[in-house]
Amino acid sequence: MTFQLRVLLVLAPILLPLRSSISQESAPTTPPLHRIVPQTPAELRELFRYTATRLPIVSAHRGGAGPGYPENCIATFEHTLAETFSMLEIDPRMTRDGHVVLHHDATLDRTTTGTGKLADKTLAELKQLRLKDSEGSVTDYQIPTLDEALRWAKGKTILVLDQKDVPLETRVGKISQHKAEAYAMMIVGNFKDVVVCHRLNPDIMMEVMIPSHAKVQAFDALGVPWQNVIAFLGHVPPTDPTLYEAVHQKGASTIIGTSRNLDRVFHRRVRDDPDSLRRDYQMLLGRGADVIETDLPREIGRLLYAPLSKSMLEHRCLRVE
Repeated sequence: MTFQLRVLLVLAPILLPLRSSISQESAPTTPPLHRIVPQTPAELRELFRYTATRLPIVSAHRGGAGPGYPENCIATFEHTLAETFSMLEIDPRMTRDGHVVLHHDATLDRTTTGTGKLADKTLAELKQLRLKDSEGSVTDYQIPTLDEALRWAKGKTILVLDQKDVPLETRVGKISQHKAEAYAMMIVGNFKDVVVCHRLNPDIMMEVMIPSHAKVQAFDALGVPWQNVIAFLGHVPPTDPTLYEAVHQKGASTIIGTSRNLDRVFHRRVRDDPDSLRRDYQMLLGRGADVIETDLPREIGRLLYAPLSKSMLEHRCLRVE
């Protein structure tokens, strides 16, 4: 046995625990995520089936941008889920060479270091750009592809794919390709496309604009099951409680938007009168809204979910880990 080997054998009991300790101390800690994790398309439908004890859910508009965190960015998605349960509304767009990326505007100027139309760029060109946060500051983040987002979302949350310039068949194909029917939905703009989507893949849930009693009746005539949809009632939340009730009677949930109204005065009012602001968001739930789509998912999550209720902690599709 060599001298060097004898030294290693003697020091091993000392060095190994020390190395383990250093490794544990230097390993970065990541916060647990508030996960929404239906395992099957049937569980996703059940999550949004209306019941008297249904859970309120936040939907992060464009993923929930903020200082340091751009819209439609996977790091932003992680930041949102670190603080609240939330679905994530995202915006697919087509590149010049046929890839699907996430980006809200048709042009690059507002939210990236690039200029011009996104549709004129290849994926490789877009990956050279960097995203800007909600205050216009440049970050280190890149434009993600829809494939990257779908791979990331599994086991974490539900993605809601807006339409933009991506054909319905392409969005259906992406969800089907990734077997993501349990955690990816589609915003479908008209009833004709609702029928097409359901025919192409009956396991895909849809968010559909149904802003009136007449539209409730018209949807009934399509033959598409109500269990396959969440009814979007409007960016201005309707004040008529009978419209929410009409959707609920069909067994479906409702979604309303606050990005164009309550969200815009949030920071002033939460400073001056947080209790009244909390009551206003909770009033929407009391009126019949089941999902609130907001630009401020972390703030609204704290209003609605702090502290977490027993029903949320015990729900099989919700986990904090």
